[in-house]
Amino acid sequence: MINGLAKLGAKVVHKGNALVHVSGHASAGELLYCYNIVRPRNVMPVHGEIRHLLANGDLARAVGTESVVIAEDGIVVDLADGVAKIAGKVECGYVFVDGQSVGDITESELKDRRILGEEGFISVIVVVDSATGKIISGPEVHARGFAEDDAVFEDVKPKIAAALAEAAKTGVRDNHALSQVVRRTIGRWVNQSLRRRPMIVPLVIEA
Repeated sequence: MINGLAKLGAKVVHKGNALVHVSGHASAGELLYCYNIVRPRNVMPVHGEIRHLLANGDLARAVGTESVVIAEDGIVVDLADGVAKIAGKVECGYVFVDGQSVGDITESELKDRRILGEEGFISVIVVVDSATGKIISGPEVHARGFAEDDAVFEDVKPKIAAALAEAAKTGVRDNHALSQVVRRTIGRWVNQSLRRRPMIVPLVIEA
């Protein structure tokens, strides 16, 4: 449409070249015009925030409509005897479809996918002595979704080793606690050095 008008010689003002917004929805005057023509017995405004629905309902009342129903998602509206009335409510919400699975995926899982897609993924593998807590092998750092080569993580390996050594010195032996030490260390470094907040999966193995 814009290109067609421009070809005809028109100067088109749009959001790309001016601070304007052109709504695809009817204005208050157009809604009043419509209500005056149709003269509906019942009106249930749809689309928009609650303030838009209320304003739309006020316009309907202004032309004499007595039955105005403001209903959000899940509201049950009864049209018995030609009068619209709210009759109840049912539980409803978004249903996510994931392959052949319907409704099983959660907001938490979607958040994980967004992080993986936008920030990337880092795994850290470290083998420690179960008795002393000292590092036997690693840390090995593997990343996906990063433009940088894995070699960039060489700088953080000594920091991970130092953090684990400090934890061992204070008597920390629990695998989960050591994994959190690794997660915090590399997470802080990646955020400061690469300005990223990736998903981090640390794996501390006792030997």
